[in-house]
Amino acid sequence: MAKVCCCSSIGNPPGSRKIVEAGGRSIGVYNHDGQFYALRNVCPHQGAELCKGLIKPLVVSKGPDHFEYEREGEIVRCPWHQWEFDMKTGCMIVDPAMRTKTYEVTVETFGVTVEEGQVVVHM
Repeated sequence: MAKVCCCSSIGNPPGSRKIVEAGGRSIGVYNHDGQFYALRNVCPHQGAELCKGLIKPLVVSKGPDHFEYEREGEIVRCPWHQWEFDMKTGCMIVDPAMRTKTYEVTVETFGVTVEEGQVVVHM
């Protein structure tokens, strides 16, 4: 697994997103509450730049007219067709069981650490 230094952790406060080129790939680097996550910037549906989409909470419902928001800032929504992905796992929200079986419903994720003030993506 290669390590690629892609951006400074100092310039990426909690709640931020930065799209970088790392290892020949476009990668979205997210700081969620001080923890960094990296997703491949390609929606498996039709190739949109996934990481340019909105960052939203997960909307859950216990019944008609009852909505709650959970996991604030953890869901990445594709800007083209609104497919939603968990930024922590890359799983598609509506079908997480498929995440390891087919690329169509996952977003490639990478391990991320902060080393000497630099965000390092493990590819």
